[in-house]
Amino acid sequence: MVIRLRGLASRVAAGRAGASVPDDETQRLFHFSEESDIARFEPRPSDFTDAPVVWTIHEAFEHQYLFPRGCPRVMYSSLPDSDPDAVDRYLGDGSAHTVVAIESAWLDKMQRTRLYRYTMPRETFAPLDQYDGADIARSWVSADAVEPLRVDAIDDLLGALARKGVEIRILPSLWRLRDRILESGLPFSFIRMRNALPRPEGPGGDARSDP
Repeated sequence: MVIRLRGLASRVAAGRAGASVPDDETQRLFHFSEESDIARFEPRPSDFTDAPVVWTIHEAFEHQYLFPRGCPRVMYSSLPDSDPDAVDRYLGDGSAHTVVAIESAWLDKMQRTRLYRYTMPRETFAPLDQYDGADIARSWVSADAVEPLRVDAIDDLLGALARKGVEIRILPSLWRLRDRILESGLPFSFIRMRNALPRPEGPGGDARSDP
């Protein structure tokens, strides 16, 4: 069965934040949840696919999902051919491979949330959103029900991100940074921005929409 994306234009931005290593069959697929006792994942309808699916994330993109459900975030990194001025401006000394910004309003929930990482069998999953320039796909889907191989609890989300070499920024609002990164040419991923606080008034606070 072939699963196709809907609304491709709104997903390309997320897919541009490609992984740095090619996929191989030893690498894992994860599903993240705040529920601890899911024994079987059933396919569910999605706004992004033309059939019900079970969603997973390739382990190379795990750092993009170490967040409470619904947490808005701006993530970006660099590529070898990225503009050096943009890299210097937005990634500083370059010691972190990825920068993630969240709203200060989400910090308490970020510190209190326990996530559960389900490791999924690869057999029925297929890559969904591999784009030009990305070594591997971020999202993998299955049209079949899936039973996880194991589940691991993650209590310290900020610590988990730091251990993966991610720089964490806490901002009152994400919109100005989001707009600047969008124009910078850096690879990015904007996730759950529909849950972000409204744009602030004044310069940089225009009402452009976001996926």
